[in-house]
Amino acid sequence: MTADSPRPTLVLVYQRTSLPWVFESAERAGIDLVLVPRPDEAVSADRLPPAVVDLLRLDVEGDPAGALDALRRRHEANAFQGVVTLYDPAVPFVAEAAELLGLPGIGRDAALGAQDKRVMRERLAAAGLNVPGFVRLDDPADWEKAARLAFPVVVKPAHGFSSLGVTKAETPQSLKSVVDEVWQTSANKLGRTDGLVVEEYLDGPEFAVESLAHGGDVRVLAIGYKGDPQGPHFEEGVYRAPATLPDAVQESVRREVVAAHRALGITDGPTHTELRLRGGETPYLLEMGARIGGSGVSHYIASGVTGIDFAAQALRIAAGTATEPLGSGPSPTPVAAAANYIVPCGGSGRITAIHGLAELRDDPRVDHVVQMLFPGDVVRPYPDFTGYPAFVLSRHADTAEAEEFHRFLEQSIRIDYTDDTDDTDDTVDTDDTDHEGQA
Repeated sequence: MTADSPRPTLVLVYQRTSLPWVFESAERAGIDLVLVPRPDEAVSADRLPPAVVDLLRLDVEGDPAGALDALRRRHEANAFQGVVTLYDPAVPFVAEAAELLGLPGIGRDAALGAQDKRVMRERLAAAGLNVPGFVRLDDPADWEKAARLAFPVVVKPAHGFSSLGVTKAETPQSLKSVVDEVWQTSANKLGRTDGLVVEEYLDGPEFAVESLAHGGDVRVLAIGYKGDPQGPHFEEGVYRAPATLPDAVQESVRREVVAAHRALGITDGPTHTELRLRGGETPYLLEMGARIGGSGVSHYIASGVTGIDFAAQALRIAAGTATEPLGSGPSPTPVAAAANYIVPCGGSGRITAIHGLAELRDDPRVDHVVQMLFPGDVVRPYPDFTGYPAFVLSRHADTAEAEEFHRFLEQSIRIDYTDDTDDTDDTVDTDDTDHEGQA
């Protein structure tokens, strides 16, 4: 677009307005947003986030064909330049919409590889990348196919997100019951049971990688430490970047992540990669999501570490206005540390009180306290993942300072529960914050 052209417009699908970063980045990038709100979120037309110029209500998950038709009609009446999402289950819909309308995007085939863990494993293995032994299960009755794997193994919904349903099976004798349990959890929480993947457990610390692809070039922006969750359900607790790793290990991570983009066909847009370092040295991808992770948390981390407006760059790519080459060289030199403390549930039942959270809003180290669960909400025990109570996002001079702050939070935040629940109680769905753990 020329300087005299109207601001480019993107349709943003299923983004929570309580998570501000993508809206703020769009405003800085000079991009207008048409927001498709989540069906369970009330968004007032007279109190829109920055850069949002209109609302478009679509049932992306319940009626994708109708939603695609509505997008087509909207585009014909008032053209937009791209369609984006930070919500992992909507990635295939967004890819299909962009492809049908001739807009920038990764395409349906790449979206399939980034969203279906079975396809992802197969494509990474075919490219010769580091992949644990795995078996795809299209029916729970086929569980014995996975009994030949080296145990322990991890059972995951093929289209799962966050820690939903992810369960470790320690022995072949426990495999059938775990497969049945995860299959049922998928049916209850995802509304479909189209398959599982069972893969050998990877021992070693976990890391997240934030990257941008443009025209086939891939730039790794930040590598962050995610802890060493052992299972059986891999509840998370931390995300601190930049990770403290030897230069040679960082380079091996970068090479593996760049190669994974090529294996999955992701040539344009942001990615959020979860991996483990087997033996502390060898990277094995757990998953690669073709979107900014955590509904924007990945933007906060990458931007805090590098000073680069990660979301603004991603939005420009989606709008077809990005001009500067990314290159595929080394990661930017860190300018500071950024961290996310993921408040653990620490139990189950009805929340009666959350201690130590409100005080953090005035802490100079804290930029955001994003609270998802409140007193009165019901937390179900794993594997029925309810979501995390809150995120505490903070900036620090270095990673050691961030680690010290997280030790303080471990001691200062506590959640009280009562078992005053019944089967009719609703839980709060926070599935748009998609930190994977061993998933």
